[in-house]
Amino acid sequence: MGVFETLQARGFYKQCTDEEKVRDLLNNESLTLYVGADPTGKSLHIGHMVPFFAMHHLQKVGHTIIAVVGGGTALLGDPSGKTEMRKILSKEEIFANADAIAKQLGTVIDIDAPSCKVVNNYDWLGDLNYIDFIRDIGQYFSVNRMLSFEAYKQRLERGLSFLEFNYQLLQSYDFMMLNKKYGCTLQIGGDDQWGNIVAGVDLIRRTGGTESYGLTFPLVTRSDGKKMGKSEKGAIFLDPDLCTPYDFFQYWRNVADADVVPFLKMFTFLELDEIAQYEGLEGQQLNQAKERLAYEQTKIIHGQEEADKALAAAKAAFTSGGGAMDKDAIPSVTIESVTLEAGVGIIELFSMTDLCASRAEARRLIQQGGARVNDVQIKDIEAVLTDADLQDGEFLLRAGKKRYHRVVAS
Repeated sequence: MGVFETLQARGFYKQCTDEEKVRDLLNNESLTLYVGADPTGKSLHIGHMVPFFAMHHLQKVGHTIIAVVGGGTALLGDPSGKTEMRKILSKEEIFANADAIAKQLGTVIDIDAPSCKVVNNYDWLGDLNYIDFIRDIGQYFSVNRMLSFEAYKQRLERGLSFLEFNYQLLQSYDFMMLNKKYGCTLQIGGDDQWGNIVAGVDLIRRTGGTESYGLTFPLVTRSDGKKMGKSEKGAIFLDPDLCTPYDFFQYWRNVADADVVPFLKMFTFLELDEIAQYEGLEGQQLNQAKERLAYEQTKIIHGQEEADKALAAAKAAFTSGGGAMDKDAIPSVTIESVTLEAGVGIIELFSMTDLCASRAEARRLIQQGGARVNDVQIKDIEAVLTDADLQDGEFLLRAGKKRYHRVVAS
């Protein structure tokens, strides 16, 4: 199986500017290709990583890859797939974000290998003269054609700023510069980038560059239709300060049955033959596949040590009967003993953990019967716990069936 077929089999294929040619080049030649990520936050979430998982497979078979951290384009904001204009960040914020994101990409692609370059497009966008840019580059763009792309159509209904309207020109310019500087001839990305990618291919052709191509993947959604990388608590970020390795593990462990095999193909490096053994499984056997997905994905992003800890914590949380529980890897917070002497309300107790983002959310959890402390269901929102209620010096809180957090007395 060639790498083009591998991408298709793993779900990394939606459309291509020249399928026959790209198939031949990817399977039989050595290409230079790129993917971009704008540093609009200090961390990517797992949905942002889809193109880089595809890039991993392409790097593995010998293609040269370029990861573009968009320090320049982030100053504008990409309207693709967005219902509102992005918040405008300062240059200092964007550059700090760019450094953090470059490191995160290294969990999926080998950024230290000779076959990889990590570049910041601010290097060539930062000093552009606007009049020269519009005269030299803008002449190749048709406003009518730009407005025909879905990304702009959707935003026109809610309002599209002129700032964002420039984004396609800049991303196309990125492709042109990479083509000139590094011989880059392929851009890959999510299908919401199709218009930008096609525009870049066209700009390279019009300016006399090397023949270039574009390839996109389906936008990844869960089987319930919700956006990939989102949970009831928000985005599943790669930064452990924003989403703990344990919560990261639990997100994957709790995916819907229909998502397990597709996500194993897309978000792990397991061979397709090995993944095939999980197809058609149900019940407890499928839970084993979910656990494998959670472990492999956590190992890739957070390392084997954190994956081992998260797995051990998950197993401990499901231990029943007289078996000893190893709870060290379950997320925890501390509470002062003097506070417990006076008593702490159950709503406050849950809202001080990652189980509930607010007191209102904690209140709803309790009212709906989903809150447990030391395996005892709590239904009274006015309940108060004291040090007399501690077990082994802590409270083991549970939200729903599978989410745990420890509150340890200090």
